[in-house]
Amino acid sequence: MSHVPLTIRSITARAIVLKLKRPVVARIATLSEWPVILIDLQTEQGITGRSYLEPYVTKSMRYLVPALHDFGDMLRGRRLAPVELFDAARKSLHFVGYEGLSMIAASGLDMAAWDALAKAANQPLCVLLGGTVGPVKSYNSNGLWLKSPEVVATEAIELRDEGGFAGLKLRLGRERVADDLATLDAVRKAVGNGIELMVDFNQGLTLAEALQRCHMIDDYGLAWIEEPIVYDNLDGYAQLAAELKTPLQIGENFYGPREMHKALQRRACDLVMPDFMRIGGVTGWMRAAAIAGAAGIPMSTHLYPEVAAHVMRVTETAHWLEWQDWADPILRQPYAIKDGHLHIPDVPGVGIEWNEEAVAAHRI
Repeated sequence: MSHVPLTIRSITARAIVLKLKRPVVARIATLSEWPVILIDLQTEQGITGRSYLEPYVTKSMRYLVPALHDFGDMLRGRRLAPVELFDAARKSLHFVGYEGLSMIAASGLDMAAWDALAKAANQPLCVLLGGTVGPVKSYNSNGLWLKSPEVVATEAIELRDEGGFAGLKLRLGRERVADDLATLDAVRKAVGNGIELMVDFNQGLTLAEALQRCHMIDDYGLAWIEEPIVYDNLDGYAQLAAELKTPLQIGENFYGPREMHKALQRRACDLVMPDFMRIGGVTGWMRAAAIAGAAGIPMSTHLYPEVAAHVMRVTETAHWLEWQDWADPILRQPYAIKDGHLHIPDVPGVGIEWNEEAVAAHRI
């Protein structure tokens, strides 16, 4: 299918802060507010590509927003070709490194560029990438933080029922191991044996603690144990992966596909779950998906459920989509969840448009 080539006119980035319905309470941080950067990539042909970034730390938006505007100045007048734009954006920041904020900014640009390209082709992104529109298996990651066992168990029922989910993720890493175990027992009793349970330590343990705690939950029939130690300790992860029966999940902190390749070479995990703002947006995901496919490693998503749903439809080893609705308040029409699946709307592009009234209410 041919379409009119697009030329970049400008990039606009807007910073907003949302209140979380269920605040993040993890061992390494507590967050009640959620920073989001809305990106609009305008073309001379009138098509606008949209994406957003969720950089965790509100202050980081002071650096990311200007970087995105700098990309707009640098790329003005260029043909919209996502792969070429991604490489140009990264190379423009080469001397401050390819990781960290550089990769995050380039990823935001990339996702917006792919959205515009799919709109120009009048196709959903998953179709442009060679797939079809359809449902994507999802687990609910909207809560189950470090609260009392009784509170977490009650919330688990709510999360299961709000979208007919067959998978839930809860967080561990309380001061007392006994409290983590009591929470696991309470949640399993509340939701029954038919629900897959994933657990995430959010990098909160030392290797010594992880060796003890992960072995203690190794017979709980968990879908995976996620990030028990700091993300870059690949030697520690390799030791855990070799010793545990439960699959070990890492990847939300892979800055680009090469970092994922390094982890797989080191046998540091059994599963991977790249984050779109770190792996390199759609371009980085597709490159990483080829690596995971060649290695036969199941690949799940981290945050960004809208773009995640599209790429999962064309990922060889697609596993689980992490669903959370934290950006829903500023979307004109959030994606629908039904029977534990996220349903991609049959519209051109990724299918996200801003609720400008809500955006105005949350601007900073």
